[in-house]
Amino acid sequence: MYQQQPLLENEYTWYKMTDENKEKESLNAVTDAWSKNWLVPVLLLMLRQWSSYGYELMEKMAAFGLSTMNAGTFYRTLRQMEKDGMVSSRWDTSEGGPARRVYSITEAGENYLKFWASSLEHYQKMMNTFFQLYNVRPPQEQKEDKEEE
Repeated sequence: MYQQQPLLENEYTWYKMTDENKEKESLNAVTDAWSKNWLVPVLLLMLRQWSSYGYELMEKMAAFGLSTMNAGTFYRTLRQMEKDGMVSSRWDTSEGGPARRVYSITEAGENYLKFWASSLEHYQKMMNTFFQLYNVRPPQEQKEDKEEE
């Protein structure tokens, strides 16, 4: 009768691959969360400068490090922003080919963007203070350096 022996090396490799996958999944989750949190203000910022259609906006997201955005998430967000009154859209049939939906920022979108920018300014001040304190060497390290000289 044949008995299957566990292959410890294969089991270890399986666990190792699982851990690597967990790290990748965790990194993807962080990136996805970051992208979703920044998607609305970045879209509003771009629409503040020019009205545009969805595909063009999605292409320009790469400048903000959001190039891996899922198209479904992207278009659902645009539609939700329109429902929330932050953007408006119209159909553009001026060019040859199929009609395209062109998005523009609204007054409510401008107000949201202003609030977001104000919040980021406050956050930036906190980060600056944090790094100023972080980059100062503790007195104990300074004392040890002097003793070594």
